[in-house]
Amino acid sequence: MMKETAQRAKKAAMKLSAVTGERKNAALEAIARRLERDKSHIFTANDLDVQAAGKQRLPAPLIHRLAFGEAKMAAVQDGLKALAALPNPVGRVTLARELTPGLNLYRVVCPIGVIGVIFESRPDALVQIASLCIKSGNAALLKGGSEAVHTNRALFDVLCGALADTDFPADTLSLLETRDEVGMMLKLEDDIDLIIPRGGNDFVRYIIKNSRIPVLGHADGVCHVYVDKACDINMAVQVAADSKIQNVSVCNAMETLLVHEEAAERFLPDFYKVMDRSQVKLHGCERACAVIPCIHAETADWRREYLDYQLAVRVVRSLDDAIEHINTYGSGHTDVIVTSDDQRAERFMTLVDSAGVFRNCSTRFSDGYRYGFGAEVGVATGKLHARGPMGLEGLCTYKYKLIGSGQTVADAESGRFVYTHMDL
Repeated sequence: MMKETAQRAKKAAMKLSAVTGERKNAALEAIARRLERDKSHIFTANDLDVQAAGKQRLPAPLIHRLAFGEAKMAAVQDGLKALAALPNPVGRVTLARELTPGLNLYRVVCPIGVIGVIFESRPDALVQIASLCIKSGNAALLKGGSEAVHTNRALFDVLCGALADTDFPADTLSLLETRDEVGMMLKLEDDIDLIIPRGGNDFVRYIIKNSRIPVLGHADGVCHVYVDKACDINMAVQVAADSKIQNVSVCNAMETLLVHEEAAERFLPDFYKVMDRSQVKLHGCERACAVIPCIHAETADWRREYLDYQLAVRVVRSLDDAIEHINTYGSGHTDVIVTSDDQRAERFMTLVDSAGVFRNCSTRFSDGYRYGFGAEVGVATGKLHARGPMGLEGLCTYKYKLIGSGQTVADAESGRFVYTHMDL
């Protein structure tokens, strides 16, 4: 069954590569309209999932991610509209070169093909991922968390209805619901071109180990804010607080706060007041504990992605110590420096090896929608094929098209023509 699903997706992908940008946009707009029309049904389905999660006593941050109400509905619809407004990525020429007169080379953006995406219990992620695949011309096999089964089904029905209304290829999208289907999917290297797992490091490593399909991992978000000695204290409090408590259950929330020793006594008391009001439990190093109330941190706390109202705090001796800490314990997601010193900021932003390196702003800006990508499949913390919030470009590859007029390599080697290699 899974093999047949993947093969149908592969046939759909071949047709999708020729779908025009106008038809893609029409499909995205149809999805937005159907979401609005059917939102009562979707909210009812989501209530079933949230109630079941409560009965199972699942962690509060997970239930927060699971909930899909008016605010998330509005955000999803805004994302669809923003995505529809973006240029069609497919067919864009990124290189045009004359090899010799009458023989021209073009590098042209094209879809990847069939993408399998395994994502966490965030129903809004299903719409975001599916819409990105539609706009980039890819077929998608979608496996959401079992906690969101009713919501995912309701949203998938909306997606399929909108695609049917706009005459999209059948089997553009497929919804998977069981672990067995995931296990079978990982073995279908002849039919699936890319796997994108969104989850913790152990989960991503499991996927990589158990599949020969290329895997683009979206793993932990151990994000840092470093408060430099040369900073505006009020700005630092504001940026660090937003990075942590604006939404604690997302991968771009701050999990470790680093503070220069010369700023600690000026910054930490004010920051603690904000965290205390929000009931954030602090795990601090010995020097942090000497300034504000903290639980004594252990080494494991520096690598921990809490996704909760908890935060690790460490006082460092220097800028370079902060950089070393981030490159040692971080996940390569998003890291911030708060400083008014241009040279220190530049050193931090050059040497920190992360997908997003920010100055004087919240880690929460690390997001495909906020970057203007329309949405994102996830945040890639590796360095190959895509890095950072993965939008349309990350879901595309390219091919070389060479257009000639009868040229042969023998002609070139015999001297009948010479290579000009002139950019057009």
